[in-house]
Amino acid sequence: MPDDPTHIDHWLRIDSRLTTSGQPSESELAEIAALGVRDVINLGLSSHEKALPNEAATVGALGMTYIPIPIDFQHPTEADFQAFSAALAKTGEAPTHIHCISNYRVSALLYRYRRDMLGVDEARARADMMRIWTPNVVWAALVEAPR
Repeated sequence: MPDDPTHIDHWLRIDSRLTTSGQPSESELAEIAALGVRDVINLGLSSHEKALPNEAATVGALGMTYIPIPIDFQHPTEADFQAFSAALAKTGEAPTHIHCISNYRVSALLYRYRRDMLGVDEARARADMMRIWTPNVVWAALVEAPR
């Protein structure tokens, strides 16, 4: 198996199943596919200037399933978290890559998902999130919601 493409912006491997990053390019998506990833979840807005045009087509052409969950960075909601959780449940045990524009949305929601849904030790889940960013007030309110 190839090495992780750690040159991708804010790349982070969570475990043998989950990887995260900021927005990958077309060639970087090919590197992600080469890792055996079957599903790509994108939390970024397709209208963002750094978004990859036609990402769904690129991901599909590489043999992966594309799952868009566009989340307004300024107004994340509990419904966004629920959609994210449902998407991860749907991917099952398949290798999955989750990204947004800078890996901020992903790291925050994945922290809460791992803490609340997977029972990962809170300190461990928080440490992984903090490797990427410290959530601002808006995001902290969502990720610190009671279980």
